[in-house]
Order: sequence, then structure tokens, then C-alpha cells
Amino acid sequence: MGATDHKPASRSGGRNARRALRTAPKFDMLPGLVGKLPFCEVMDGAQVERIDAASKDILENIGVVFRDPIALADWQNAGAKVVDDRVYLDRGLIDELISTIPAEFTYYARDPKKNLKLGGRHSVFVPMTGAPYLRDLNDERRNPTLDDLAMFHKLSHMLPALHSSAHHIVEPYDHPISHRHLRITYSSMKYSDKMFMGMTTSPKNAEDVMAMCGILFGDEFIETHAVTTGNCNGNSPLVWDETMLGAMRAFCRRNQPVLCSPFVLGGANTPANIPATVAQLNAEALSALAYTQVIRKGAPAIYGHYLSTVSMKSGAPMAGTPEIALMNFMIGQMARHYDVPWRTSNTLGGAKTFDAQAGYESASTLAAVIHSGAHYMWHSAGWNEAGMHCSVAKFIVDAEQCAMAYRMAEGPKWDDFDAALAAVGDVGPGGHYLGHPHTLAHFQSAFFMPELFDNNSIEQWTAEGAVEITGRALAYARQLLSDYEEPKLDVAVDEALQDYIARREREIPQANELNQHF
Repeated sequence: MGATDHKPASRSGGRNARRALRTAPKFDMLPGLVGKLPFCEVMDGAQVERIDAASKDILENIGVVFRDPIALADWQNAGAKVVDDRVYLDRGLIDELISTIPAEFTYYARDPKKNLKLGGRHSVFVPMTGAPYLRDLNDERRNPTLDDLAMFHKLSHMLPALHSSAHHIVEPYDHPISHRHLRITYSSMKYSDKMFMGMTTSPKNAEDVMAMCGILFGDEFIETHAVTTGNCNGNSPLVWDETMLGAMRAFCRRNQPVLCSPFVLGGANTPANIPATVAQLNAEALSALAYTQVIRKGAPAIYGHYLSTVSMKSGAPMAGTPEIALMNFMIGQMARHYDVPWRTSNTLGGAKTFDAQAGYESASTLAAVIHSGAHYMWHSAGWNEAGMHCSVAKFIVDAEQCAMAYRMAEGPKWDDFDAALAAVGDVGPGGHYLGHPHTLAHFQSAFFMPELFDNNSIEQWTAEGAVEITGRALAYARQLLSDYEEPKLDVAVDEALQDYIARREREIPQANELNQHF
């Protein structure tokens, strides 16, 4: 093409290109959140001490069941009183053990620019996991496949406010149960270079995850650097089982953090009283946190929980209730009392579709989570129907809501206050700021501008097809997937991971497991 042919296109294209650059979606991951808002604390110091004392009374006098012979032997060697499978924990022993948990640590990602601090004022958003169904790109509810899981990992990679690709966001039903953890872990590693979670569905599965992390990062590296996260759920009230404890040992022995997570169904497996529920939950969490330090002193560990209240009409778990918010505030205070990082569950919904109920429930939970000072904000995108499905549309909108909450949690920005104030004198009474140099210089950063909310007039919205939020979110998901670029694994590492998976799949019996749940 000659110069005379090129010039007009250059002038027009230049303006269009600059406009596209200004308005194009940004896919770069947000840094880890450094919160600056005051914590919402609903207990005074005496009430914090009261919960602490009640929890330690439970540990000393009622005890916690550890259904695992290795754990029982470990506790005996640590000086605890063990009667059958029940462990009675002296408060002095608990305090001594949890004192060695790091208050802060750093997660290391495949892309070093995406390393993240956790603890103190440093927090991260992590998408949901564990859904046996999805609502797909056509908003149809169905069983997921490995390709669906890969789709969610790709979206996690591209959505700026999500700091992790998690692990089994949805269950890949087209693979045998006994092999899924291998394929899930590989998908997390392959389609995103953010941090990820590791499967703890059995002790051996957890060991496979550790082996794959060793291939990806190096065995020596993971001995001194946190590269993944395991989740160990308790069986409330006051029981830890062999599966979770064995997986906990696999992670802690390799110095990898675990979430020590009692599973609260308020009124069903805890008392029908919020402070008493928190006292029981706190006792359960403390017993597991302490055990991580019996396994390996100084290993990172995270005070965890899953919070729900139970409808006394139906027995169904509920989301977005005021009691869940209060418990988040209280647990935040307890975690700060012990100076340990803590995890919560975010943007939970019980609705069957991405409707107003889902939005209200998720917004209520997100607000409480942000003001509680939570560090590891799990289930931050997609959760609906009490976790039975992950919705693509909700996943997209939840992630943008997290970005909005991120902006709020940063607090007011004062860096250009004087320049902005000077504009008041320039504009004067009756003027407007739209064309002022300060506005032109800061219009992109001064106010959060959602991609997915429609704030146009009813006439413009109608003219553009009257598309509601679900349709806009699904269209945006398709756009993201079309723009996705895989962050390629090192060829040798990729081959080693695939060789490991192939060997383990030959070794692990699979029976007739397809289309069954974990």
C-alpha cells in the first residue's frame, strides 16, 4: 500500500484506535487488595474474650473427635489428653501451637507478577468451587465437563478482580472420579498463571497435587514458598475425619497452607444462637489450626469456615441473611485476636437462576465480607442454588462486583485532591466540569464504570434490544473467551505434568465411576 493510500486510514484509524484503547476492557489482574476501610467489629474486648474462653472450655471439657489414628498419636505425643478418639486440648497448648502460624505470607504464582500477600491488610478474591451443575453460555442448567471447567479457568484468568483459578469450579463428569483431581489440577495450572487451589478429596489425591506442584515449581521451592491452598472441612459439631486430616498432613508437611474450615449450618449443626455458634466454630477451627502446627511448626494455615443458616421452615441452607453477616464480623475479630489469616465465603446465593434474589443475597454477603476484613475470600464468583450450580452469567457479574468492592475497600484517593479542588475555582458557579483538564485527565480513574450494568435511558436500552443483565453477562463471557490467550506452560514442565497424569491414571483403579458425584 502506498503512502497516499495509507494516510486517510491512518488519521481515522488513529482516532478510532485511541478511542478503543480508552474504552477497551482491561484484563490485567488487579494487585492483591490492600484494604483501608475500618473493620466492622460488633463485639467489644470483653465479648471477644468471652468467645475465646467459651471455645477453650469446649476444647478442654467437651473435646474434639479426631477420627484418625495418626492424628490421635500425634496429639498424644504433643501432650494432649486423648480418650478413645476424643482429644481434650488444654488452652495453654492451643495458645502455644497457634502462636507459630504466620500472620502473613506470600503466595507464589506461575507468573511472578501475580504473586500475592495474604494476611494483615492483604486480601484476595477466589472463585467458587465444587458445583455439580452449571448454567452455561446459553443459561441452561446441565452437568459440567472438563471443557466447561477449562472455560471457567480461562474466565478466571481474564477477570481482573479474581486472583486465583481455584480448582474444581465445576465437576468434570466426563472423567472418572478417581482421576478427576489430576485433570482438575492440570486445568488450573494450564489455563491460568494465577495462583490456584489443590484438591483434598483424599490423602492420596492431596499427595498427587503436591507432586504436580513440585513439577511445576520445583520440589525445593515449594518447601519454602506457598504455591497452592488446600481446604479441610470439619464435620460440625466437633469432628475432624481421617480424609481431611490425611489431606491436611500432605499439605502441611510440604509447607503449603490449608483452610481449616468448620462447616456451619446454623441451627442444625450449631446452636440456634449466633454467639454460641461462633464459640463452637471457633473451637473447631482452633483445634485444626493447632494440629497444622503439630504436623509442621511454622507451616502457613488459614482460619476457615463455611457459614450458612438453616431455614426452620424447610431445613434448607440460606444465604445473605443478617446472621451470616454478623458471624463474619465476629469471626474477623476472633482471627485478629489470634493474629492468623482467615477465610470466608463470598457472593453466596440460594436462588435457582441469576435473578434479583441471587443479586441481593450476593451483595449482602459481599458487603459484610469486605467490612469484616476477610483475607481469603473464597466463592467470590458464580455460586448459586446453595452451591449446586455455577452460573456463567453470575460468575461474570460477581467478578465485576468484586472489582467494585475492591475499589471501595481502597478508600478515598487523595493524590490529586489539590488539583481537583483547584478546578472548583476554574469552573465557578453554574459551570460544569466535563471539559475541564482535570476531568479529562482523570475521567477513567475517578469513578468506577461497570461494564455490565446498563445506565442508559429506557429509550436507548429498548433500541439496543432491551437486553437484561443475564444476557449482557453471557455476551461478555463469549467476548472474553474469544479474546483469551493461553499463558503457555514451559514445554518440559507440561510434558512432565502430562507424563505424571498418565502414569497415575494407569495406577489408580477407576471402576465404573463416570457420572457419579464425589
